[in-house]
Amino acid sequence: MIKILFATANKGKLREAAEVLGPEYEVVSPAEIGITEDIPETGATLQENSLQKARYLYERAGLPCFADDTGLEVEALGGAPGIHTARYAGPGHDSGKNMDKLLKELERLEPGSSNRRAQFRTVVTLILADGQPHFFEGVCKGSIAREKHGDGGFGYDPVFLPDAYPGRAFAEVSDEDKNAVSHRGQAIRAMAAWLHSH
Repeated sequence: MIKILFATANKGKLREAAEVLGPEYEVVSPAEIGITEDIPETGATLQENSLQKARYLYERAGLPCFADDTGLEVEALGGAPGIHTARYAGPGHDSGKNMDKLLKELERLEPGSSNRRAQFRTVVTLILADGQPHFFEGVCKGSIAREKHGDGGFGYDPVFLPDAYPGRAFAEVSDEDKNAVSHRGQAIRAMAAWLHSH
């Protein structure tokens, strides 16, 4: 079994990655190998943040590692929250406050507007023993609901309505169904396919 380090403390993301990579990989978090400090994210793009996080871990652990950065890009908000997705409502990762701010911004900007198109975009950076970065991207298109639905998933899942499951929020579909179409699932599957072929 190959140990691979994933730059996240989010149990949902760790589980998702482990399911996609399969039994030949042991996906571990930084905390599991003693790295507990905040990993810097000061890039101006998803790719820069993803690369910065992967390099940081590789330099400290020397293990194969990967990092993702994901942004929710809302058309009516000019692509916001984008790289600020996790901290849209301020410092910390309070998904409830982030969703509340997003719904208020959309309503304030375009009351009753029909343009609620959005997409989740993930960039994954993989660094193996040679230290060279490899990039993989996944996009999941959909729209923003007018209110929260369901209690599954994490992050913005209760307000994101993926095109693949009309009328349902990500928080209302099973982990398996979400992984089949999710932005992160796509990017990690692309990474897994590349790993299996190299």
